[in-house]
Amino acid sequence: MPSINPTRFLDDLHTLRGFGRHDPGVVRPALSAADMDARRWLRRRMQEAGLEAAIDGVGNVLGRSRQPGPALLIGSHSDTQPRGGWLDGAFGVICGLEVARALAEDASTRTQAVDAIAWIDEEGAYLSCLGSLAFCGLLDESDIDAAANQSGETLRDALRRNDLNGVAARAEPGRYLGYLEAHIEQGGYLEEAQQQVGVVTAIVGSRNFTVRFSGQQNHAGTTPMIKRRDAGRAAVEFAYRIDQLYQQNTGPRTVWTIGQISFDPGAPSIIPGRAELHLQFRDPELSRLEAFEQIARQLVAEMNSAGPVTVSIEPAGAPIAPADMDPVLQEHLARAAAQTVPERWQRMPSAAIHDAMFLARVMPAGMLFVPSINGISHDFAEDTAEDDLVAGCQVLANAAASILAQKA
Repeated sequence: MPSINPTRFLDDLHTLRGFGRHDPGVVRPALSAADMDARRWLRRRMQEAGLEAAIDGVGNVLGRSRQPGPALLIGSHSDTQPRGGWLDGAFGVICGLEVARALAEDASTRTQAVDAIAWIDEEGAYLSCLGSLAFCGLLDESDIDAAANQSGETLRDALRRNDLNGVAARAEPGRYLGYLEAHIEQGGYLEEAQQQVGVVTAIVGSRNFTVRFSGQQNHAGTTPMIKRRDAGRAAVEFAYRIDQLYQQNTGPRTVWTIGQISFDPGAPSIIPGRAELHLQFRDPELSRLEAFEQIARQLVAEMNSAGPVTVSIEPAGAPIAPADMDPVLQEHLARAAAQTVPERWQRMPSAAIHDAMFLARVMPAGMLFVPSINGISHDFAEDTAEDDLVAGCQVLANAAASILAQKA
């Protein structure tokens, strides 16, 4: 089996950390100057590894093996959250590069084809999972036209600013056996179980809803409680009741969040005439997602019947369906984990969304996780022990070699 070079792997990972570094984290949102500098550096590193590397028209960096195939595509995203950690996405990108190098350097695997990829904008600065969706042919031009960042810059303008034409590289028909992605867990399950590697079984789906409450704005001192049509009070009641209902119907990995809530006009001495909240829930089972949506809609109907506030609910974006990881690729990853870190690996679903769930729509896809210290991610404090990073990359290399050997 091929052996990765731990020093080279970690050096490249730390070099990537330097683009947009804000100790101990990284600020490298998609299509920023730091992000594009990192992509140009990644292109050079892929070329130095013997890959045919280019930045496509949306910013993906694809390093294509010179071997004829069949090939594995391996990678992740290199953009970060606005104030993000240094490993989210970056770990998988450098894993893809290192696996391609390790297989090319080993006599038993040097003819195997590994393409390395760094996706653009998984984190949604402009359009979540832009790079992987475009590569898979799952985006319309209208999606790109409508996308903008929080500052109001459109995606089209950001692409032009970086001399990108908006035309993504597409998955070459018949080339790929599948896609592999390594990632930090971004949660605490592996650390709590004292495991080094997680073989991902499925990626959760999610649904998002905006719930609006319409009452009557009025004076907070002179309006009797019995006569109030308090939209703020109704919003709080909804939040409480939905939490109670979801607790009665939860699964082992179900989560739900009310991440935004607002009162209008939002003054201490005014009864809110309007209120709005954002409800999100995630689960690896489609049936539970559908059940949770029905529970929310039924609660809205009950509150409308009871009054005195009018309540409405509408989707906030398209639903994201759960994605099962390919069982064959899972088995290769599991065998590699058992060989590399015996007794220190487990199967598990992903509670976060990743590019792999969209690749799974067009080719077999698999993922592995390494632990996140204290379960922290999307924060400057995000970190993983170097031994775990190296172990995860080696498991990925062993699995890649096994997959490619079986299809040779």
